[in-house]
Amino acid sequence: MFRGNLSKKTKKIFVAVTNDFSTDYRVQKTCNYLVSKGFDVFVYGRVLPDTFKIKKPYKVYLKRHWFNNNFWFYAEYNIRLFFYLLFQRYDFILSNDLDTLPACFFVSRLKKVDLVYDSHELFSEGPELQGRKFVQGFWRGLESYFLPKIKKSFTVSQSIIDFYHKKYNNSMVLVRNLPLIKQEKEGKNVNFPTQNKVILYQGVLNPGRGIKPMIEALFFLDNIDLVIIGYGKVEKELKEFVARKQMTGRVHFLGRVERDQLPNYTKKATLGMVLEEPLGKSFEYSLPNKLFDYIHAELPIIAGSLPEIKRVICGFGVGVLVKDYDPKNIALTIKYLLNDKDLMNQIKANQKRAKKELCWEKEQKQLDKFFIN
Repeated sequence: MFRGNLSKKTKKIFVAVTNDFSTDYRVQKTCNYLVSKGFDVFVYGRVLPDTFKIKKPYKVYLKRHWFNNNFWFYAEYNIRLFFYLLFQRYDFILSNDLDTLPACFFVSRLKKVDLVYDSHELFSEGPELQGRKFVQGFWRGLESYFLPKIKKSFTVSQSIIDFYHKKYNNSMVLVRNLPLIKQEKEGKNVNFPTQNKVILYQGVLNPGRGIKPMIEALFFLDNIDLVIIGYGKVEKELKEFVARKQMTGRVHFLGRVERDQLPNYTKKATLGMVLEEPLGKSFEYSLPNKLFDYIHAELPIIAGSLPEIKRVICGFGVGVLVKDYDPKNIALTIKYLLNDKDLMNQIKANQKRAKKELCWEKEQKQLDKFFIN
């Protein structure tokens, strides 16, 4: 058995996650890296209606819950998790996001186990919490209790690090959610349901992703369609919006695509859109996965000017920024980019260089700070 730099005894890592593990690429990549370092990894998650069956080189335990959303789910999940962990032996507990943290924290204290916290977002400032003072206050309260006490933590963007450090005087480490240069599966022949050029949106279909303004921008564009890959809370709402706007022939919903096959679709598009809107600080400080997926596919990007996104777009020269979220201005930016062949080629050349720097093969080494002595 490969032991890496570990001692004779293989160390065990417990990984807690509430997201759909089959599509949580960040957690999967983290687990794969830890296995490559000789750790025995165990993932504890939940069963969701559309969970894919995936084979991994570690054990995955997905538990069915009575509740699958709102307060009752989080309470049930953490109670179940607490008692499950209480009777297990692990060297590390890796808690993914604030909703797994209460059980992980208290068991780590009771059993004196190293706790590592991965914050995938600025959880208490998410768009779904805006205007819900009591619910947002609850999550802010959890953050203010737990985060100052956690010694080992990392997150996805520098802006989130700065926010938490200013608020709690803690020192998170930056571990961005970057793609692997070497994809697990490539070369599948895929096609879009249109002969026009394609603007691609891939990711979760939640509020604030800039999809509606992009749909309306199509009214000012010729011979270019919008393809949407993903699922989420507003999928039905978006389909109804498309029908009302009489754009069903130009907006195409492909639904869920397995992560390993997604790059085959990404490479077929003409442009990629990253038009996240500043609905709360979680979005404002976000660094969306699709931004890097587009870079790795050498797909020129149309993006909004949120700070982390702008830093990548301008720093690496991999796309253009829209003036605002007005559909006419989005359309003008798209026309400008498509009509400038030299700029399109320069962006693709920049992306070819950028993806060698912005890759998980390099980023994953940051994890050694938490698990390798």
